[in-house]
Amino acid sequence: MRIATSTMYEAGTSQLGTLQSKMARTQQQLATQKRMLTAADDPIASARALEVTQSKSVNSQFAVNRQNARSSLSEVELSLTSATTLLQDVQSLAVKANNGVLSQADRESLAVELEGHLEDMFGIANNTDGSGNYLFAGFKSNTPPFAKVPGGAQYMGDQGGRQLQVSAARQVGVSDSGSAVFENNRTGNGTFVTSARAANTGTGVISSGAVVNAAAMPSTAYEITFAGSGSATTYSVIDKKTGLPPPDAVGPQPYSPDQQIAFGGLSFSVKGNPAAGDKFDLDPSSKQSVFKTMSDMIATLRAPAGNAAQLAQLSNGLNKATENLSSALDNVLGIRASVGARQKELDTLDAAGEDLDIQYAATLSNLQDLDMVAAITEFTQQQMTLEAAQKSFKSMSGLSLFNYIG
Repeated sequence: MRIATSTMYEAGTSQLGTLQSKMARTQQQLATQKRMLTAADDPIASARALEVTQSKSVNSQFAVNRQNARSSLSEVELSLTSATTLLQDVQSLAVKANNGVLSQADRESLAVELEGHLEDMFGIANNTDGSGNYLFAGFKSNTPPFAKVPGGAQYMGDQGGRQLQVSAARQVGVSDSGSAVFENNRTGNGTFVTSARAANTGTGVISSGAVVNAAAMPSTAYEITFAGSGSATTYSVIDKKTGLPPPDAVGPQPYSPDQQIAFGGLSFSVKGNPAAGDKFDLDPSSKQSVFKTMSDMIATLRAPAGNAAQLAQLSNGLNKATENLSSALDNVLGIRASVGARQKELDTLDAAGEDLDIQYAATLSNLQDLDMVAAITEFTQQQMTLEAAQKSFKSMSGLSLFNYIG
């Protein structure tokens, strides 16, 4: 078969071009260390690689969110630690103040010190993060959460808690509302609170009491009235809801300062010598802010305490403050434990996220990465093939009938 010279050149040029193209593609693979240069090289693997790349990017963003969450929780933890230390100092001050030998001037000094602690507590409650957002304002992060009012504080924030998505299936709270931290404190013993009437003239000091039989406790609202004097002192109990005495305390009951007073599943004591007509109250516990507790304590310290009856009122007020401070401290410690649990969870999620990132990287490597040994071998083979084709084309193109005519 005759082959025209033009056909021979066209075929040779086409074959050399094909070999050069394949060699160039292999060289690009070696340069990028990628098996796929375009999606057309492996459509299925390319689609899967895109999906894994997106998942890996989302996982990286979750890691950033966890870091931001950890930073926010660390700021909350620092504030709660300061609040814990401050409440412990105030508790010590309350114990120190409940000393009958202190003078009015001594108690005034303690009241001034307590006012400084109250200002410190306002500062802690109105703390901001590095961006100027208030830590304990809920969703109203641009609003100072607590404003001073006579006798306490007013909460200006809301009940919201900011959250961050820290994994595909988990959101973590990075803040707690100021109401939950500083106002969610149960008064008294958590079930009921005892108090002495301001008009009392005796020296009776009532304890915080306790629940001894919840099943036999129909009410937590009672009025206790004392009558008589000396060894003939008695007390009467009236249920504030029904106006009737409880079944186990009907009629005047003999009083002894050395014995517990128990009825309706409750138990408490009244020490000292209550005067005839003195009244004490048992009311259901309610929630009270730490600012009101501290403000009430300041007022108690500044109240006159020049006689035995006034000293008894001082003891009653300070005992009540001590109970409420203990409740406030327990509440802050509980929230600190919650913050610590969230920080621990972030550490666990970080470890899981790192493992997931390694899995994504391994999957992408299997889909995209080039087998360098195989690619180098193929490149070398293509190079030899191209060189042989170039030499053979040169030899064939040099053949001509005119070389033999002469």
